[in-house]
Amino acid sequence: MALPKQKFREIVFQLLFSDDFGSDEEVITLLMSELAVSKKTVREAIEHKAQIETKQTEIDRLIAHTSKAYDFERISRVERSILRLGIYELLHDASIPLKVAIAEAIRLARKFGTPESASFVNAVLDAVKITETIPTEEKAHEHSLQSTAGPSA
Repeated sequence: MALPKQKFREIVFQLLFSDDFGSDEEVITLLMSELAVSKKTVREAIEHKAQIETKQTEIDRLIAHTSKAYDFERISRVERSILRLGIYELLHDASIPLKVAIAEAIRLARKFGTPESASFVNAVLDAVKITETIPTEEKAHEHSLQSTAGPSA
């Protein structure tokens, strides 16, 4: 039976969050016992986490630039981990619709964060979506319009 994407996303979040708390082997054992998932699933989640980490500098810069209310270092580890996952999904995972990436990040914030976490995560991701994805979508739309209109005079 395939693992639901929500559960997989929670595993990736927990791996991102747990980076400073123990070795990957310790975390794998804990996740397998607590979440009743296979070692293969956790290994896939670790690979996904590694993909996120390759973009972490860029993602952290976006979080710091977008978060007007809090200095990057003041953002809780839970929220930072959720934002890293959410921004990665927004900008680098074309298989996940933008609305789903934001909704799932909000769900994680409600489940693992404080009562204010969901609002904060939503605000940051919405701002990133507007500044980082809409210009790209508009350019693609303009390009498709130019292609269908033929050469300009």
